[in-house]
Amino acid sequence: MTTKSRTIVVLAAVAAVLGGSVAWAETFRNTITGEDLRVPETANPEGRDTEAVKHFLESGVNLYTEVKTCLPKGEEVYLTSCSGCHGHVGEGKVGPGLADSYWTYPKNKTDKGLFETIYGGAQGMMGPHSDLTLDEMLKLMAWIRHIYVGDAADADWLTEEQKKNFKPYKPEEHASADGSEKAAGGDECKVSAN
Repeated sequence: MTTKSRTIVVLAAVAAVLGGSVAWAETFRNTITGEDLRVPETANPEGRDTEAVKHFLESGVNLYTEVKTCLPKGEEVYLTSCSGCHGHVGEGKVGPGLADSYWTYPKNKTDKGLFETIYGGAQGMMGPHSDLTLDEMLKLMAWIRHIYVGDAADADWLTEEQKKNFKPYKPEEHASADGSEKAAGGDECKVSAN
């Protein structure tokens, strides 16, 4: 069997395990080396079956961006996985700031580019975060986009409609009087690719 044939068999097996429900139209590349991240083979098997993940893998666009009910989980993942280096509201610490319009890697202005940097890691101390589920990663990305304090015109990840309604993040409006974070209520995080 040739290498190409083995690759096709492996991809077919992955598709069978996933029930054939996820289309992998996008190829995701390491931000530094350009190597294929092999997301279909290396991603956590949990969290692949959401509408947002299916849409992202097909299009490279994150449906969770600016969906208020999805932000609390994204914030939770951010505070656990990212805030130690990037600051609690993306202001930057050891790692670069994430809340302004400057991106160390310009491709991070796109959802696909930001995903590739988070999933595969980057220079310095930024290791890969492929330990997160794909759904958690999309919610994390939505949170990173949410804490943006710049001009909506520079936010390439926002749709034209989202740009019209965008308000820069203000940490003082996010925290409640007792210092605890506001919850988005009991609403469930749902999106539709339609």
